[in-house]
Amino acid sequence: MEEDNQSFFWIKSEGQKKLATENMIPGNQVYKEKLIIKKGVEYRLWDPFRSKLAASIMNGLDYFPFENKTKVLYLGASTGTTVSHISDIVGPSGIVFGVEHASRVARDFLDRVATHRSNIIPILQDARKPKEYFSVFGKVDVVYVDIAQPDQTQIAIDNCDMFLKKGGFFFLVIKTRSIDVTKAPRRIVDEEIEKLKNKFEVLQSIDLHPYDKDHAMVISKYRG
Repeated sequence: MEEDNQSFFWIKSEGQKKLATENMIPGNQVYKEKLIIKKGVEYRLWDPFRSKLAASIMNGLDYFPFENKTKVLYLGASTGTTVSHISDIVGPSGIVFGVEHASRVARDFLDRVATHRSNIIPILQDARKPKEYFSVFGKVDVVYVDIAQPDQTQIAIDNCDMFLKKGGFFFLVIKTRSIDVTKAPRRIVDEEIEKLKNKFEVLQSIDLHPYDKDHAMVISKYRG
């Protein structure tokens, strides 16, 4: 097993090196992921085909601001797969505010993830209305956005303006097909990055192929 700054781990499973996080709730599975015990510690394998953050790591992510005690605002929590791994990483002293609007997936998120993990605060609200998140307190270290909307970048920027501390990190999943099916994905990514340059220092853009088709992860730092 190799450690990678303690936030995530590479574990040998079935003859391959696989990504994992230390399970904050031993015995608890979120999406039928494999649990592996090494030296008395339980780890959850982190599937890059199910999590765009894991896919980013696999494809050469250079910046990983998630660590013990980090405060994260996560828009588009869905059923909570990635949120659960971030929860493992930030630990009991960290916090993940998970925003999800769709009631069906929000129910899964609550049942499978949020009810078991004290460091997750579920917010069943529309990401377009950050003023209505009454549960978020203080500024966060990281804003992570994975929502499928044509104006997803603007929604994300509005949330950063409200909640992200100066110098904080912003992870934006760009779903090119949700923005415009007629344009080349690469062009859409470039256009969305352009929208960030006013308030953010863009650090890295990662194509998530082969884990996700026509998706990119853009990492930037908030200048405020």
